[in-house]
Amino acid sequence: MRNRLHIVSFDVPWPADYGGAIDVFYKIKALHAEGCAIILHCYEYGRAHAPELEQYCEAVYYYTRATGLSGISAVLPYIVYSRRNAALLKRLAEIDAPVLFEGVHTAYFLGHPSLKNRFKAIRVHNVEHHYYAQLSAKEPSTLRRLYYMAEAILLRRLEHKLHAADAFFPLSAEDTCYFQKLYPCAVNVFIPPFHQHGQVTSKEGNGQYCLYQGNLAHPENREAALFLLREVFPYTQLPAVIAGRNPGQDIIKACGAIPGCRLIVNPDAATMDALLADAHIHVLPTFQQSGVKLKLLTALFGGRHVVTNKAMRYGTGMPDDICPVANSAADFITIVNHLVAVPFTQAHIAQRKALLAPYENAVNAKLLKKEIVGR
Repeated sequence: MRNRLHIVSFDVPWPADYGGAIDVFYKIKALHAEGCAIILHCYEYGRAHAPELEQYCEAVYYYTRATGLSGISAVLPYIVYSRRNAALLKRLAEIDAPVLFEGVHTAYFLGHPSLKNRFKAIRVHNVEHHYYAQLSAKEPSTLRRLYYMAEAILLRRLEHKLHAADAFFPLSAEDTCYFQKLYPCAVNVFIPPFHQHGQVTSKEGNGQYCLYQGNLAHPENREAALFLLREVFPYTQLPAVIAGRNPGQDIIKACGAIPGCRLIVNPDAATMDALLADAHIHVLPTFQQSGVKLKLLTALFGGRHVVTNKAMRYGTGMPDDICPVANSAADFITIVNHLVAVPFTQAHIAQRKALLAPYENAVNAKLLKKEIVGR
């Protein structure tokens, strides 16, 4: 059957409530709209089966991840070795269709002889060994720091042994260059993240607060939130809102120390949408340079002013007048306090629509379909 496609997902992509799941779910939805018959394979470890996926897929299969000691290998990263499953290989071999592996996480069977004559592509979410090395550098727990560093070493070896892949589809321009150098004979195409935004929905006028949002239990987001709470938000002219999942006591305490600062814990989708739309300034630093940050796209598609640092803008090519760059706490304070008096106008919205056109799901679904099933 033409337009048939295997997608192997590292996790169950519904609910689409974190970056990787968002990219996978909205990619499936957009490819379905383009006429692709998707056979979805999901590794499960803590997330329930999702009937919502069945409306976009010809079939959905679930596989248990081999966690704990059974997932450890001396030569392969844990994130890869723990996702080996004979039932997955059997189905991939039986159903003749191209295979899209979501991240190197799922590429255990990439070079298997059963798939030798199959078109195989990897959706590159990050240069993973860089990502894990950065996690190791920021992790306070010695045990987890050692785990991240071991993963970084094994991932670097693996990322140099992906010659069985016919194509790489990174979600940042910089990562595309990296894999183009490693695999110049493969197809290398930058395809931005898929997301929940059909169009720019930013409101005109002024909001009443600055916003930072994210999974606050993640080390990267925790570091960014604490930076803002300790070094930026005490000195800005608008009150601050921090919103996200599972904040630690350090974030709770830092937020409580700032008059007028609100912490919104585990907001549901409707609450988060309202917070995003009503903020005046989205303040988005990161200290981990990797991929295109979905929280940045969310702010650009649905929010007013956006202020970032250089690492947050990594891979996007966004100009300064769309999201000005702050390189220090003092820069963030200066830019935020300047934007307090700047209403968001129709001119801002029109400019944003033009620059975000390459990030529309329909555009990138057409491109991905052409590159995988159109060959």
